[in-house]
Amino acid sequence: MLEYLLYFLLILNLLIIFFFNRKKIRKYFLNPGIKSVDIEKLGKSFFPISIDTKLKAPNNDMITNTFFVPDSWKVVGMTSDYEAWILSVLSKKSKNIFEFGTCSGKTTMLFALNSPSDAKIYTITLDPKYIEKQIKKETGDNNIATRNAISESKYNNFMFSKNSILKKKIKVIFNDSKKLNIKKFHNYFDLIFIDGGHSYSCIKNDTEKSMKMIKKNGYILWHDYSLGKKSHKDVYRYLNEIKNNYEIFHIKNTSLF
Repeated sequence: MLEYLLYFLLILNLLIIFFFNRKKIRKYFLNPGIKSVDIEKLGKSFFPISIDTKLKAPNNDMITNTFFVPDSWKVVGMTSDYEAWILSVLSKKSKNIFEFGTCSGKTTMLFALNSPSDAKIYTITLDPKYIEKQIKKETGDNNIATRNAISESKYNNFMFSKNSILKKKIKVIFNDSKKLNIKKFHNYFDLIFIDGGHSYSCIKNDTEKSMKMIKKNGYILWHDYSLGKKSHKDVYRYLNEIKNNYEIFHIKNTSLF
């Protein structure tokens, strides 16, 4: 009897260890071979100033206009503050920006706050009035990701909607990104942020269109590249499939790719 009890306790301990370390374990066995890099890899805008041998400070490009969203506002689908800052820095030198997935408009507003005065920002989201007609789940798509795409497309208005100055920079497109006609956008954008639907068919569509829309030396960033959530698994899967086709990398301490 004592022997069985010891076996039971051993198995229980192994299960507990696995539960609290499951992300690390999954990363070890599912290592995609994609390099994680420091923020400086994104370019000179992220190079700090040396104050002395012991201290660094941000350069002028790294100082951005920003705001914070308290948890009590219950806003869904946001980037972390660090991720938002990275996107803000990149937008400072971007005249044409495209965003897949408007959601609350937080990131869109940050783009408008930090981009040049004559910048134009396009952002696409499902129309909440016609979501069921617009969204189409395809074979192999993640059910949770499809459900989240619907829940994050509930906004008719956005954080920037009552700011008349910022609104002039922003064009909201209410449509499914799979139906987006990009003919006039070829080789047009300096910065593209992909954070719309996270189903396989959607992330594939948004990526393939972005590759045609981005200018030479422009930036494409994907959000939610991680193993942590089931809703992110199609993003993780697709980006690992194309990792050898492009010069792409993961930014340390973020889910940006």
